[in-house]
Amino acid sequence: MAVEIELSQLDLRYEGFRMKNPGLEERLLSSMAQRGIEEPLEGVEVGSMSVLLNGFKRLRCARKLRMQRVPFALLAGDEVAGIMSLLRLSNNRALSLLEQARFIDELKNVQKMSVAEIATELSRSKAWVSMRLGLMAELSEPVCQKLFSGAFPVYSYMYTLRQFMRLNGVTKLQIEEFVGALSGKNLSVREIEQLAHGYFRGPESFRQEIRNGNLALPLERMRQTPQSPEGCSEFERVLLKDLEILQKYMQRTMGKGQDPRLTNRAFHAQCHLLTGGILSRANAFLQSLRQLHDRSGQA
Repeated sequence: MAVEIELSQLDLRYEGFRMKNPGLEERLLSSMAQRGIEEPLEGVEVGSMSVLLNGFKRLRCARKLRMQRVPFALLAGDEVAGIMSLLRLSNNRALSLLEQARFIDELKNVQKMSVAEIATELSRSKAWVSMRLGLMAELSEPVCQKLFSGAFPVYSYMYTLRQFMRLNGVTKLQIEEFVGALSGKNLSVREIEQLAHGYFRGPESFRQEIRNGNLALPLERMRQTPQSPEGCSEFERVLLKDLEILQKYMQRTMGKGQDPRLTNRAFHAQCHLLTGGILSRANAFLQSLRQLHDRSGQA
C-alpha cells in the first residue's frame, strides 16, 4: 500500500543504477502535468529514509512540476530484498540488461552475496548471473556513466562496440575514448556504427579527427566508402565482419564438437543432417577461401 512522503525523505543512492531516457521523460512530464503520478514510486525503508529503487523518472518530473509529496510503496523489508524483488519483476518493470547487471554487481561486490546465492534467490541459473557480472566487468566507470546518463546509446555499445572488444581485441581505454568523443552528439545508431569501423580499423588520422570532435568529415568519408589502402568500402566491411563471425564459430564448433555431453539421439540425428550439408560444400568453400587469402596477400 502506498503512502504519501516528502521528496526530502527519499534516498537516491541508486539513481545511477537506472537508465535515463530524456525523450521518455519529456512524455512522462506532460502526462504527469495533466494527471499527476498514477503509479507510486517504489523502494525500501532504511532507518528514517526511504531508499528509492524504482521511479526515478517520476521523481525528476515531480521536481520539475514543483510537487512536494509523492506516493511511495515498499518493495520489501530491507535493501537486499528490495533489489531482489525489483530484479524478479524486471520483465514487468522494463529493467534493461545493463540495469540488471548493475544491481547484481551491487549484490555480489557490496552486499557480499555469492553467485550461487543470487541465482537461487532469483530462481535463475548461475550462468545467467555470471553473464551479467561479466558485462559489468567489461565496463569502465566513464563508459558506464555515459550509458546510464543517456549520453551514448546503449544499443550501440551492446551490439557494435562489444563486438569490437570480443573479435578485434579493442581495449577498454579505446572504447572509453570513442564513447567519450561521441557522447551527447545525438548521432544515430547507424552513424555510430560507421564511425566505429573507421575508428577501430582505420588510420590514426581518422581517430584523431574523432577525438577532436570533428565528426562531419569522418562521417562524409564513411558515406563515400573510401577506396584508399587505409580504408574499406561498405561491401568490404561487411565481408570482414562475415569472416570474423566465421572464425569465431569455427573455434566454438571445434571446441564443442568433442564434448562428451553430446549424447542425445535427437541431437545426433539433426547434427548428422547439418554437418552433411556443410561437408558437401566444404571443398568449394575452402577453394574460395584460399583464393581470397591469396588475393588479399598479393594486394
